Amino acid sequence: MNDDRNGPGRLARLRRWARAVKQDVVALYIAARDPRVPWHVKLAATAIAAYALSPIDPIPDFIPVLGYLDELILLPIAIALVIRMIPGPLMAEFRAEARRRSERPVSRMAAAVIISLWIAAAAFLLWAFWPTPAP
Repeated sequence: MNDDRNGPGRLARLRRWARAVKQDVVALYIAARDPRVPWHVKLAATAIAAYALSPIDPIPDFIPVLGYLDELILLPIAIALVIRMIPGPLMAEFRAEARRRSERPVSRMAAAVIISLWIAAAAFLLWAFWPTPAP
């Protein structure tokens, strides 16, 4: 019996699904900026794309069960709901654009700038809130 429940076939399907979800998030980001999309759909697409692309996780992953619940269950459901709100031909166009953007080279300079901004913000917060000794 050919059972690949725990084999490489299942892992390959999981990777394809994860790539498709990532591509759909980028497509939602593109949809949120398109004038042909209704404002309420733009609002939902912006919220979902921002949540998915944000490095800050409202529910930390180290919390058992709940930590991964949002990424594995709630986020894909929210993405699917917003995709259903976008007309099919437009969504196909946004997915094609997302696919085209994913083939572009990655900017290491932009990553360095963002990391520098995070470090500067952390340093500023430490400086601003560090307790000073009483005289």
